[in-house]
Amino acid sequence: MAQLKPGVVTGNDYLTLVATAKTGGYALPAVNVSSSSTINAVLEAAAKNQADVIIQLSNGGAQFYAGQGIKDGNKAKTLGAVAAAQHIHLLAEHYGVCVALHTDHANKSLIPWVDSLLEHGEVFYKQNGKPLFSSHMLDLSEEPMEFNLGECARVLKRMAKLGMSLEIELGVTGGEEDGIGKEMDESADNSHLYTQPEDVLQAYERLSSIGHFSVAASFGNVHGVYKPGNVRLRPEILKNSQALIEQRHKTTTKPLNLVFHGGSGSEKDKIKDAVSYGVFKMNIDTDLQFAYSEAIGKFVTENPKAFLYQVDPETGKPYKKFYDPRKYLRSAEENMVVRLNEAFEDLGSKGKSLTL
Repeated sequence: MAQLKPGVVTGNDYLTLVATAKTGGYALPAVNVSSSSTINAVLEAAAKNQADVIIQLSNGGAQFYAGQGIKDGNKAKTLGAVAAAQHIHLLAEHYGVCVALHTDHANKSLIPWVDSLLEHGEVFYKQNGKPLFSSHMLDLSEEPMEFNLGECARVLKRMAKLGMSLEIELGVTGGEEDGIGKEMDESADNSHLYTQPEDVLQAYERLSSIGHFSVAASFGNVHGVYKPGNVRLRPEILKNSQALIEQRHKTTTKPLNLVFHGGSGSEKDKIKDAVSYGVFKMNIDTDLQFAYSEAIGKFVTENPKAFLYQVDPETGKPYKKFYDPRKYLRSAEENMVVRLNEAFEDLGSKGKSLTL
């Protein structure tokens, strides 16, 4: 019997989604989107796999969704995120799966973006009795711990009133994503990529009494795909963080809700280990960007004249059915679905939608 109705999940339904994934030993892919096309591809993949999914927007993805023609970039980042959320609220239930709506990395300079989204969320809550987004992220991992946790506490107090969850980051996930972070120096000392369990304990003690939150703890994971170097995934850090909190506070098993950033290109055995230690969400962006673009590149390569001429200058053959954007964008969506099929399998969530 279905536990949840299909569509965007918030409040207690979101908590059920997270708890069920953890107890069931699987995780949900969290996919960055930037257009209606990429959103629809994620929804299609989730429906085909009978799996629930997390759809998220970075500040840049949200700005792109609003359109590059809006001169006020900050306004575009807010309006784009709101517009994308409304798109997903309208369509998600018709795909028959649960969707969690999330915003990705917001560093110190983007705190106003999160605050502005909460203003929209509060209005939406008054009108609909539920928040616009399931969760937001504050990534203040490059700031002093006191500032990081202080701001997280402030924002979480506001979000808790709406039944929302906050994702925080401790330690620095390597690489760069949409202007946050910087490209990896694979020859450098990357010891800062590993979160200390004591820091996680501090966050738990500061935030657990305020509201629901999740932790993106760094265990050597990086944004993007890099050749093997001196960065090594150490998911045992997640296990040790859980154990420390269990010991200090006599909690149930795996009290933390953990997030795996930089999932693209990760070894499958390390993914399984991370999930077994309480990861319920794995971000996957780079691989899906490539899958989407790869299909477009293949389509153009196979039909080169269609992107040079409307009508073949030699044969008079019209090429409209090839240069119609719906043709090559559909190929891109289909290839994105193929890559997501693999992600659902890797994370063990295929066939486990709570709507079944």
